[in-house]
Amino acid sequence: MVKLNFQHHYSSLQCHMILKLKKLKSTSKYIYQTLFLNGENSDIQIRALGQEWNLHKIYLCQSGYFSSMFSGSWKESNMMVIELEIPDQNIDTEALQVVFGSLYRDDVLIKPSRVVNILAAACMLQLDGLIQQCGETMKENVNVKTVCSYYNSATLYGLDSVMKKCLEWLLNNLMTHQNVDLMKEAEIMEQLIQSSDLFVMQVEMDVYTALKKWMFLQLNPSWDGPIKQLLLDADAWLCKRRSEEEPFLNTDDGTPFVPVFRHIRLQYIINDLASARLLERDNILPPEWLSAVYKQQWFAMLRTEHDNDNGPQEANKEEFELNSMRCGRKLTKDGDYCWRWTGFNYGFDLLVTYTNRFIIFKRNTLSQPCGGAVSLQPRRHLAYRLRLASFDNSGKVVCSRSTGYQLVTLEKDQEYVVMNLDSRLLSFPLYVCCNFLYTSPSSERRGDTPEPENSARSVS
Repeated sequence: MVKLNFQHHYSSLQCHMILKLKKLKSTSKYIYQTLFLNGENSDIQIRALGQEWNLHKIYLCQSGYFSSMFSGSWKESNMMVIELEIPDQNIDTEALQVVFGSLYRDDVLIKPSRVVNILAAACMLQLDGLIQQCGETMKENVNVKTVCSYYNSATLYGLDSVMKKCLEWLLNNLMTHQNVDLMKEAEIMEQLIQSSDLFVMQVEMDVYTALKKWMFLQLNPSWDGPIKQLLLDADAWLCKRRSEEEPFLNTDDGTPFVPVFRHIRLQYIINDLASARLLERDNILPPEWLSAVYKQQWFAMLRTEHDNDNGPQEANKEEFELNSMRCGRKLTKDGDYCWRWTGFNYGFDLLVTYTNRFIIFKRNTLSQPCGGAVSLQPRRHLAYRLRLASFDNSGKVVCSRSTGYQLVTLEKDQEYVVMNLDSRLLSFPLYVCCNFLYTSPSSERRGDTPEPENSARSVS
């Protein structure tokens, strides 16, 4: 009998809780419908952008904007009708409807396509909770269509975490998943190109090629075509003006692009014959830029040959971030791969192998043929960072690994295991991105290995 009574009491308690939850939900809906949508018992009217909202001061005081207005000596504190001036073009009536409504309900649905407008209104009215929710919505929906507008809005409204998320997405996707619309919109190209975190595919020459496409699109914004056609049309456009002796960046049309092209790491382009010839043919860069780099690389080569510069032996992350070689490789499916990034690299023939979930560096000297001179010094030092990533259809990182900044010393033909991967975390295609320094910082800047489009050469 006691057991039955207990069960009856527990069952009654459950029913009471369910009824209470239903009542709370219905109360929230009632408040939103009756007070906000219907405006019953309103004690203040807000007018903006040709619309009127019959609201309540007690709810409006959740906003820092209105709380200050009503509690101070402002003339609006006793007014029944307030005309709001809206200085921000991102704020529209739909955004104000959502923001005012958020004061009367617990949950607000923010569409990714509307989040910038709602954020603008929330910032104006100083609604910290809604601002934070907008930021989370933006971070969850960064993709090729939203990333630039989200970044610009986050900059404007001070959402540092959103800016960081968008910048990270752009660094990962600008080169790995090239897109015409993205290149048309990318207004932070300078910041991307100067970063050592840029995921480069395949070598630095491909950064130059991407900038050539980008510059063409900025000057021809009406261009509409597939990404495969873009480089052909950009080269054809350059060809038409090639008869001019003046390098393009020295012209009035080219001047705005100088700051971005300045960040190309030319020392890794002129080290490859085909790439160096292409730079000369395009006639985009001022010749003094190139001559300075040729001189720098010549002295670096002489130091390596005659001063026994065996590479960086002390951690210098600043030098690494500014001047490391940027290169990458796409592994389309699981299997065995071996490759090198071609070009003159001071006799350091570095082979990279992916096999059985291991990534291995090998300093090749005598065991395999090499197209250039190979250093026979007993030891060579290398600064490197290797990153792996795979992405979903929206460009978000599915899995990633990084070695961080490392120094390693390799003897002749020595192999070195860089990374041992967990097969459960691997997802293909897999993007491998590397940064290298082959010479010491005292060598001004080292050199290495570029080649145009198919510059990651497989090794049999």
